[in-house]
Amino acid sequence: MRSLSILASAGLALSLAGCMSIPKSMTVAEYCANPDKAYDNVCRLKVEIDGNSTALADTNMSLNKARMLANNALSAANSAQMSADRAQGTADNALSLARDAMLKRDDLLCKTSTIQKSTIGTCEPSYTLMGCTQTRYTTRSGGLSFLREVNSERCRFNSQVLEMQVQCCRAVPTTTRTSGY
Repeated sequence: MRSLSILASAGLALSLAGCMSIPKSMTVAEYCANPDKAYDNVCRLKVEIDGNSTALADTNMSLNKARMLANNALSAANSAQMSADRAQGTADNALSLARDAMLKRDDLLCKTSTIQKSTIGTCEPSYTLMGCTQTRYTTRSGGLSFLREVNSERCRFNSQVLEMQVQCCRAVPTTTRTSGY
C-alpha cells in the first residue's frame, strides 16, 4: 500500500512539474474549475489525505503547497527506488552465491543400506538421510506401513517393516574431489 502511494506521489510530482502555467496565487481547485483545464493531468490526480482519497482538484491547496508535496513525493519515490535497487542487488548477489555453493552429484558420497525388521532407519554419523523406502513386505507381517517421520537424521514407519532401504549422503571432502574444471 505504501508503494502505491509512493507511485501516486511520483505521478503527482511529474504532473505538477509540467503545469507551470498555473499562476502561483491560484489554488489547484480554482485552476481546475475552468472547463478548458478540467482534463489537465493536475486536475485528474488524486491524493491521500488522512487515509481518504481525494481529487486534487477538490482541495484548496495552493500551487506552492502542491509543488512542495510533489517534490517531497518525488524525493520519497527516489529514495524508495534506491532502496529497491539495493535490495535487488543483495538478492542477485545471494542467488549468485547460492548457485556457486550448489553441490553436484560428484560432490556427494552416498550409500544405501538395507535395514530389516525395524520401524526406524538411520544413517552413520556424518551422513545425512536423503531417502527411505519400504522395499519388502508380506501381508502376513502386516503389509505396507506408513512413513510417519522423515528428517535429516532418521525415518520412522508407523509399524515394523520387513525391509527398508535408507539412502544416506555426505559431502566429499575437498581434498579427495577430482577437479573437472
